[in-house]
Amino acid sequence: MSAMTTDHDENRTGPLLERARGLIDAELQACLQDLPPRMRLICGYQLGWWDALGAGRPGGTGKALRPALALAAARATGGLAEHAVAAGAAVELAHNFSLVHDDVVDKDETRRHRPTAWKAFGVPDAIVAGDAMLAMTSRVLVRHDHPGLAESVRRLGAAIAELCEGQHLDCSFERRAGVGLAECLEMAEGKTGALFGAACALGALAAGGTDGQVAALDTFGRRLGLAFQLADDLLGIWGDPAVTGKPVGADLRTRKKSLPVVAVLAMKSEPARRLRALYSVNRPLSAAEVARATELLELAGGRLWAREQADHHLLSALDVLDRSLLPGSDATELRALSTLITRRKL
Repeated sequence: MSAMTTDHDENRTGPLLERARGLIDAELQACLQDLPPRMRLICGYQLGWWDALGAGRPGGTGKALRPALALAAARATGGLAEHAVAAGAAVELAHNFSLVHDDVVDKDETRRHRPTAWKAFGVPDAIVAGDAMLAMTSRVLVRHDHPGLAESVRRLGAAIAELCEGQHLDCSFERRAGVGLAECLEMAEGKTGALFGAACALGALAAGGTDGQVAALDTFGRRLGLAFQLADDLLGIWGDPAVTGKPVGADLRTRKKSLPVVAVLAMKSEPARRLRALYSVNRPLSAAEVARATELLELAGGRLWAREQADHHLLSALDVLDRSLLPGSDATELRALSTLITRRKL
């Protein structure tokens, strides 16, 4: 079975993402009104509402994938998308908190086609604004009461803790000579999969889903998150900067041990040996070395491996969906979003 994107999938997911963005932005703007002006300026910039001066020139808006999953999970468990607006807004805040801090740690200067928050406002203010977004995650959740609210707060807090641990491991890998593929996958599940799982679980909780549905959708989201991370790693190496909004080869330049890189470093082939030699230097790679590393990854089969693994984890996620939802449940939107996430052209 193939996980290829079809025109029908893309035609369906476009409106889903636009609707999710519209619903959660209204919720976020209402919630963030209580922030001090400087913090609100930076948070709004990060969320794509205005430029660095606060002028109403939107840009750098994310795709709202995680909120869209929360809304679709609510529908899949018999509720309305509107039931999960607070859940979607909360996971979007958590995601952007992590992006702001990640950009500081990695010294990335560009995201979503414009300067990162730390580049626009300075490191101290960017870090504090990220903290403010993290603090607002629970606040936005409790704006709308429902029977599963306490469990939603607990699950989101646990997922954010996993995300932080995953980020820590990701950074620690850069200082280590050897990283195993199993531990790299574990890192990716924490860094990316945990929040995907939380988005789906919180959507189900908001819609009154059963304990079994909530648990299954968390598992579904985690497996989908692994597929997403593999696809994201591919974009980080072979993506078009005009489309991704980030410089090409940035991860290779800093010798980041992404999943395709770790897979190739463990191989015995000649291209793998040469890549190991490149990654053994204790400095950022030059432009020529980045180009060579990209070529070696391709020759060693890293690109094909990552594509196949992304499809594998996508199909595993969809299998969980097939086995967990009640008869008559409408998981059409979750399926369409799942395919977009792993075959996207961001």
